Amino acid sequence: MKIQPNLSPIHSECFAQRGVYIRTMDKGHQGDVHGKDCSDLSAQMVDVRFPAQWSTDEAQIEKALAQSLGCRLSDLGEYRVVRKNLDARKRPVQAVWRFEVAQAEGRLPSVRVPDLRLRALSDDAESVYVVGAGPAGLFAALTLIRQGRRPVVLERGQSVRQRRRDLVKITRDHIVDPDSNYCFGEGGAGTYSDGKLYTRSHKRGDIRGALEWLVHFGADPAILVDAHPHIGTNKLPQIIQRMREAICEAGGQVHFGARLVDVQAVNGKLEAVEWEELATGQCNRRPAKHLILATGHSARDVFELFDAKGWMLESKPFAMGVRIEHPQALVDSIQYHGEERGDALPPASYRLVCQAHGRGVHSFCMCPGGIVAPCATEPEQVVTNGWSPSKRNNPFANSGMVVQLTPVDWEELGFKGPLGGLAFQRAVERSCWEAAGQTQRAPAQRLADFLAGDRGRTSSDLPPCSYVPGVVSVNLRALLPELISDALAEGLRTFGKRMPRYLDRDAILIAPESRTSSPVRIPRDRKNLMHPDVVGLYPCGEGGGYAGGILSAALDGMRVAAAVNSK
Repeated sequence: MKIQPNLSPIHSECFAQRGVYIRTMDKGHQGDVHGKDCSDLSAQMVDVRFPAQWSTDEAQIEKALAQSLGCRLSDLGEYRVVRKNLDARKRPVQAVWRFEVAQAEGRLPSVRVPDLRLRALSDDAESVYVVGAGPAGLFAALTLIRQGRRPVVLERGQSVRQRRRDLVKITRDHIVDPDSNYCFGEGGAGTYSDGKLYTRSHKRGDIRGALEWLVHFGADPAILVDAHPHIGTNKLPQIIQRMREAICEAGGQVHFGARLVDVQAVNGKLEAVEWEELATGQCNRRPAKHLILATGHSARDVFELFDAKGWMLESKPFAMGVRIEHPQALVDSIQYHGEERGDALPPASYRLVCQAHGRGVHSFCMCPGGIVAPCATEPEQVVTNGWSPSKRNNPFANSGMVVQLTPVDWEELGFKGPLGGLAFQRAVERSCWEAAGQTQRAPAQRLADFLAGDRGRTSSDLPPCSYVPGVVSVNLRALLPELISDALAEGLRTFGKRMPRYLDRDAILIAPESRTSSPVRIPRDRKNLMHPDVVGLYPCGEGGGYAGGILSAALDGMRVAAAVNSK
């Protein structure tokens, strides 16, 4: 029998309308490995369920596959894994893998490896300005090149190499560079924010195609089969750098330290783009017919620019709360029901959601084996987020734990207009900065103390945590707006009933988790994807309010670039 390694991108088209789809073994049905002959089977898809501890044991996997097919081991044809998932609802934890299997003694059809090489642009290729080099901007640039257009990418932050130095300044010196930080710079917020690559929306575009681009630039091909693919913060920078190099080699342009200062329109039609070169202070103004605005959820000056021009903006709901951190071993024990993780099981994650005080409370960007990081983009504010390396091998697990907010909530607190949510964000982030000593240290509290009584109590001491700038003991129930802290407390108690050990004494809350998404939407026409006030201006990605992570932002960038091409 020949096992075909899954080393090449495999498009979903390769599996369409082929063979029979067989579900996993029913409980109690073990099958007979030495049963019927398989010679009459054609290539097919089959889901196979087996103890997750077998995941590294090829012999056991083949046995389970043969049982699912009801055939002899010796009659298995060539096979490959096309999907990997885990079912941790009961012990033992089950692996659920989908295989494509050839008929007995047969071979699988060759996989189609897409040609993702970028061809050099012609000298007279039309230029399209792309503001922002996050996933939306970079994937838009790749798509534009495939269409024969020259992307001119303007990124206010620095390259991944320089960004590392700027991040050190935040954690070590408590100095926030407002143009180069965890949110701004090559690759955007996603570069140093874990690298999760899954989305709950499958109507956004070619998910497989976006993943194949990442593999093309160096990501592990395992992301093509994992149900919840993840690259890791330690590996993303190299992938992003290769992507940028390919864009430039094909004739595209990427300018770092280039902050957008103006977008000019005449009679409702885009006319020019103006940006400042931060290193020299020089301003550049260039005529432009098309501009893809992919600035991310934290480019507040862009929202303010549009507001000053009177261009349409909309308030949108977003979520705010804290980062909660536990020992990873505790999360493993809870999620795997005390089963030893060993080498076969990944560090455990969780996803929690409930209603509390009439609003949604949910986990956000859960990072197994991760780090809580300082993600402020302006002086005099504290912001937290989380990330994990590719191996997810740090001793702590962290997750956002956030409360859903609507424009009515912040308007009742006096924050009015389309930028009211942004002003509310700023106010909370500044309050946390002041409470923690006006540095990048963060206010923190033991979970048990947060839940003590009706208003909590300040923790007499704090457990070890991963937040490098340091934490300061603060009563978060008194610091955070009441509508957030009350719903958060009720939600955490609910989660504690579902996962009793979740309310562990060494669980710590670190505030605030305030940048879950943009509180502002830049509207666009549903058909042509242009801003209703400016022909040629394409809001895109998280900053426009059209994405919520690396993959969805990348897909939106590809979609918008396609819309540019249709004009």
